[in-house]
Parts: sequence; structure tokens; C-alpha cells
Amino acid sequence: MDPISQASFGASVSQSFARDGSKQAVALLIGAIAGMAPDLDILIQSSKDPILFLEYHRQFSHSLVFIPFGALICALLFYALLHSRWLQGRWPAAKLSFAQIYLFAFLGYATHGLLDACTSYGTQLFWPFSNERFAWNIVSIIDPLFTLPVIFFIALAVYRKNVRYARIAFIYAVVFLCLGLFQYQRAEQAVSALAQQRGHQIERMHLKPGFANRHLWKMIYEYDGRYYVDAVRLLWDTKYITGTSIQKLDVERDFPWLPENSQQAVDIERFRWFSDGFLAVSTRNPNLIMDVRYSFLPNKINPMWGVEVSKPQIDAGNLDVHAEYQIVRNLDDRTGKVYFEMLFN
Repeated sequence: MDPISQASFGASVSQSFARDGSKQAVALLIGAIAGMAPDLDILIQSSKDPILFLEYHRQFSHSLVFIPFGALICALLFYALLHSRWLQGRWPAAKLSFAQIYLFAFLGYATHGLLDACTSYGTQLFWPFSNERFAWNIVSIIDPLFTLPVIFFIALAVYRKNVRYARIAFIYAVVFLCLGLFQYQRAEQAVSALAQQRGHQIERMHLKPGFANRHLWKMIYEYDGRYYVDAVRLLWDTKYITGTSIQKLDVERDFPWLPENSQQAVDIERFRWFSDGFLAVSTRNPNLIMDVRYSFLPNKINPMWGVEVSKPQIDAGNLDVHAEYQIVRNLDDRTGKVYFEMLFN
């Protein structure tokens, strides 16, 4: 999820174990920063390999196995900071033992990968034993209804110096995520009913809540070589918002000029792994392979990102040239207006 959500959730857990009310503030600080720390893996990038960061983001730093080591790194830094002469003279409550600091860092760090797995992006929880990307699709990457109440209660815990409010924040977050499972099941029933109406047999599906909410869902299913993309609003009743479809990527058919031994062909397979196979060729750019899972409007197939291959490079014999990673910026006022109409009308 977004850094603020990660920080607030990590803080709620670390604060929940700070029974001494005077330690609520320092527990919040350690839990919040440790809760964000795994995302430092985004710094692993290469100017020569444009999609390298896709392989390392939400990889080892988010793995369950790495939690004790990531927490140790955070704890050592916090220990040096909190035991510095400058801070000790100004914040007596920050005087914690290393064991206490490590506990708070461990709890904050441990929340990160699990919370990320609740979104649709994909998290390698069991690296290095498995490269599978877990995505439970029960909460949007940004959801104010999740984040704001958690922030309110952890701040109240510091103000009142009472662990009870931190525990309320944690319980609220867990209940909120669990209710996402209920919405997911409703979306699953909705897409199954829609495919049945069309006479389609679902071969594979992907469901996820829309941006910053939990009642508007994007539904994707595969049938007979095509991806069908629709939206559904799940409030008291079920309301479909009809979408469109697109042909599934077939590299041999769509890019017959691309040699199998080229780096660009390898990069397509790397991107296929990242995108869980939901790939198609953009209708606006015949050289752009897009991730069908993501679009600004949940019933549309407008790419937010993808990899672009280059025929001139192949024609020139440059088989070692990487495909280019592209971010497509097609968000405008009209798109935002349509999205809000989907949410509330």
C-alpha cells in the first residue's frame, strides 16, 4: 500500500505492545518508519535494464524470512539515534533498551509484506523459496477509509498515553481488511454471473477494488483467447458497468519479427511474470505490451504502464537491447469525472 498506510499500520502494531503510556510516541516513531522501510527496495534500479526494478520491488525486503534481518537493521539505526547524547537530553521517554527497540522495529517491519499482499500488485512473501507473487486483492493500494481512522487512533494513543487506542487502530485495520474478503466474494459471484449471461466459460479471472474505495471493482476474465474487462458496483445491490475486451498477447502472432533469443523477448517474459500473464498489445501503440490489470477507469483497457519493443533495433541486429518500460499518463479531468460518476451514481 502507500507509505502513509504502511506507516500507520506498522505504528498501530508496535504501539499495541507499548504498555507504558509514555512510550507510545517512540513506539509510533519506530513502528511507522520500520513499517515503511521495506519499500527502500524501489532504489534498486538500473539505467541499462529498465525493468529490473519490477523484479526487486516487493521481493527480498518483503519476504517473511527477511523480517528478522530487516528489523535488526532498523533497530540498530534506531538504537544509535535514540541513545545519542543530543536526543537523550531532549526526549527522556526515548531511552529504550535494544530489546525494546528491536521488538517495536520487528512488529512494524513485519506488517509491511502482509499488508502489501492484500493489494493487487503482488508480493513475494516466500522468497527465496518461491518467486510466486501473492496478491489477495482485498484493498486498494490507496484507501482513505483504511488509513485515516488508523491515523486518528494511533495519534490519540500518543495524546492520551493509552495503549487501548493503538489496539483499537490495529483491530479496525484487521476488520477492514477481512471485510474486503466479503466484497471479493461478491465480485467473484458477479463476474461469474456476467460470464454466464454471455455464454462464456471463465478460464481465469482477476478481481480488484478500484482506486481509493472498496465498492467499485474491476473484473477481468479470460475466455477463448480474449480478456473481458468490466466494472461492478457492490453496495446494497449489484450494478454492472459494461466494459470491453481485448485479444490476449501472443508473441509469435503479434510480433513475428521478434527472435526468441533476443533480450526484448526475454523482457516480455519477465513482464509476463510480473503481470501474472495478463498482457495484451495496446490499441494505441502496436509496440506497447500493457498490463491489462491496471487502468484509470475499471471498465476500460487503457494502459497505465507496459514494455515497448523496437523493431528497428532487431532489424539492425541489436539482439541485446532491452525493451523499454513505459508509464502512460492518460489521466485527465474527464477521466476523473467519469470515475466519480461510477463511484456515486
